[in-house]
Amino acid sequence: MRAFGAKIGSGALVRHNVRIHWPWKLRIGDHSWVGPGTWILNLEPVSIGSHTCISQDVFVCTGSHDRRSPSFEFDNAPISIGDYVWVCARSTILRGVSIGDGATIGATSLVTGDVKPGRTIIAPRGVSL
Repeated sequence: MRAFGAKIGSGALVRHNVRIHWPWKLRIGDHSWVGPGTWILNLEPVSIGSHTCISQDVFVCTGSHDRRSPSFEFDNAPISIGDYVWVCARSTILRGVSIGDGATIGATSLVTGDVKPGRTIIAPRGVSL
């Protein structure tokens, strides 16, 4: 990925089956980990801090559309994930989000707005029938 312009810190590990749309718009800090099956759809820049874990099958998506636009215009925005963050398995991080240092995003969470440093987000529990 470095050959295609990605900025990858020392000790960072990108596991197998990771999809990265545009490597030149990706920065990963030192000693961070990107889990298998993760998809980084980075039409805009994505920054992942140091000592951060992006678990398996996470979807990081900088792209969207303006549903009110007659021509369905793009509505893209960058994503910033801080240091010492854990984004748990199968979570989705949407465009324009900033996740502060030390935050934890629980498994299967959908993150649509900024997360303050140190905050834990837990996905809603399913409904039992």
